[in-house]
Amino acid sequence: MTDTHGTVRRPGPLWIGHTAVDGTPVVTVRGEIDHPVKDKLSEALLSYNGATPPRTVLDLSGVTFRDSSGINVLITAHKSLSDAYGWLRLAGPQTSVLPLIELVGLDQVIACHPTVEQALTA
Repeated sequence: MTDTHGTVRRPGPLWIGHTAVDGTPVVTVRGEIDHPVKDKLSEALLSYNGATPPRTVLDLSGVTFRDSSGINVLITAHKSLSDAYGWLRLAGPQTSVLPLIELVGLDQVIACHPTVEQALTA
């Protein structure tokens, strides 16, 4: 079952949407993740219906660019969710984004899956 709980929109190249699958938040990002949008991404990952979710899947399938600001946001979100005995999982990073994730070793810290469905059932 999927519930839609609103959408956060930012003028410009980034779009962030929230859904839930069986109670697990799925944050879908489209566009570019860089320094100007890092706070919006952090807020989207760490707040769901006004609370920190125990588990979150970040759908990166629509991300066309990411710089180190996005990596820092993911590390911080991963730590926050792990400290609360939860998890963050990445789903669907494209070939334009995956090399940076692998280069910095983020895929060794945060589980990275080809699809949202696989991230939810891992």
